[in-house]
Amino acid sequence: MKTSLFMFSGMASSQGLGHHHSRLARRRFALYEIMMTENAIFRPSDQPLTLALLVLPQASILEVASALDPLRNANRQLGHEAYRWRVVSPDGAPVPLTCGISLPSSGPLSHATGAEALIVVAGYRLNEVATRPLIRDLRRIAPRFQLVGGIDAAPWVLARAGLLDGYRATVHWEDLEDLAASHPEIDIVSDRFVIDRNRVTISGAAPAADFMLHLIRSRHGAALARQVAASFLATVRKGSEPQIAEAQDRALDSRVAQALARMEARIDAPEPASRTAEAVSLSSRRLESLFRQALGTTPAAHALDLRLQAARRMLTDTRHPLAEVALRTGFSSPSTLSRAFKARFGQPPGALRR
Repeated sequence: MKTSLFMFSGMASSQGLGHHHSRLARRRFALYEIMMTENAIFRPSDQPLTLALLVLPQASILEVASALDPLRNANRQLGHEAYRWRVVSPDGAPVPLTCGISLPSSGPLSHATGAEALIVVAGYRLNEVATRPLIRDLRRIAPRFQLVGGIDAAPWVLARAGLLDGYRATVHWEDLEDLAASHPEIDIVSDRFVIDRNRVTISGAAPAADFMLHLIRSRHGAALARQVAASFLATVRKGSEPQIAEAQDRALDSRVAQALARMEARIDAPEPASRTAEAVSLSSRRLESLFRQALGTTPAAHALDLRLQAARRMLTDTRHPLAEVALRTGFSSPSTLSRAFKARFGQPPGALRR
């Protein structure tokens, strides 16, 4: 829409319209843009809303519960069925989840038709579960819904179907860099959840509950959203908040939390522990003492472990060559990564990948 507005303004100038008329035209297009970005699903309404949840194999049960339980609780608080849902799977069969439980399904993807919103839930092994027929079916069925979205790794699935082209979107923090590199046509941000016109992308289980509280608040008011949140001992959080808050563990010293945030943000370019200590206004000795008290380890050892865990995720969840994995996790060479990896996990990276 921004491109269209720019093009219209240029055409108006070239055709010699007066300043007043150009300004009116821009206002009209700005109003049109606002109307286009406002999804009717988020307007106050007493009409029942039906959501279809497409759960892919190897998704997390926590993500399913985070999506559905707030709606169930809202119905309980309201005393009537304001929210309805149906769970579907790619083939209509029960869905094996990461915890070993199979989730019953009401049918295949075609059974989602008739719902106002379609939300995809995906976790691991996308190369196996996001099949070509599923991508084709998603692309074909998406226009039938007022809102299409994805939770956790599902934005990858939507991206492969071309359903996020030209949209602003998020994904689980472990996948942010890869999704941005693979799909430059998508504006990737690290928010908890992102609503852009008729798309919503949600970065994980807790943000799925955040989004559902936002939906409840939009349709039935802040009081109900707070009541639902209180039922789960949760708080109402904005989608624009970061996925990982610096002080998410209130038992931690705030300076330790700040140091952890710096380490997590510098996986690919680690800094010396002395520099981390300086950044949080502590001496190296004092920071080490606080780390030993809180985490039972040193800042340097914890930073190294973060990088090795990141390398382990890339080796199991992606097809990146070892040299790229080493680069992305701050190791000077594949051999340096291999030595550190074997010392930490008892086997070299190649053995784990095989």
